[in-house]
Amino acid sequence: MKLNKVLFGMMFTASAISALAVAKAPVIDVNANSIDSSALIEQLTTLSRKLDSRNKAQVNIQRQLDLLQTEVNELRGATELHTHQLSKVLERQRELYQEIDRRVNEVLESTNKAASETTSPMANITTTGNSTSYSDNLTENETYDRALNLVLKDKRYEQAILEFQGFNKSFPNSSYSPNAHYWLGQLLFNQGELDRANQAFLIVVNKYKDSTKRPDALLKLAMVAQKQNDVKKAIASYQQLLKEYPKSTAAKLAKPRLASLTN
Repeated sequence: MKLNKVLFGMMFTASAISALAVAKAPVIDVNANSIDSSALIEQLTTLSRKLDSRNKAQVNIQRQLDLLQTEVNELRGATELHTHQLSKVLERQRELYQEIDRRVNEVLESTNKAASETTSPMANITTTGNSTSYSDNLTENETYDRALNLVLKDKRYEQAILEFQGFNKSFPNSSYSPNAHYWLGQLLFNQGELDRANQAFLIVVNKYKDSTKRPDALLKLAMVAQKQNDVKKAIASYQQLLKEYPKSTAAKLAKPRLASLTN
């Protein structure tokens, strides 16, 4: 009987101790740790997704940059090609202008040479006394012929400039004055002294309106302006020449030059 009581007491005590142990177990702490782990996993997952998205964006940006760089290289190559082609066109244009200048000078020299031959002292012997193509002043004739021969025969152009300047000063009212001023302008033009050449041609245009050298002087005025990059003045001179002397040789030479400035 006592043994049963003792056993019952021991069992009751063990039950009580078990109940107290169960009551004091850290159930709440375990659940809290479980919640923190889930949140951490979710945060890591979100961060991983953001990193993947950022990496994809960087890859797309790099692709766009590569594409833009390729386009820039293509544009640079096209620009270099066009620049080279433009330089070739400009060089060819300069060559054409130089060829035109050379031909103009040849035509004008041949024309003036023919004119000088018709006004030589030998020609004066066969003409009437009323002819104004040659002066009665022997010194005037000799001075003009000497200056002209320095150009046509001796090719001493710098000396010819001095001779024509001296002639214009010594014989301001000579019948040769239009030709002398024109030749002076032509020689200065060939030497690159454009301002002085312009003054000589202006004298022919403004003072000798009936001279056969006037259309040639208008042509040269336009050419001087063109060389000085005064396009407006060059166009005006070419247009004046075509209007006043439409059938002249100078007008034929002026047409392509005017077209190059207006087209």
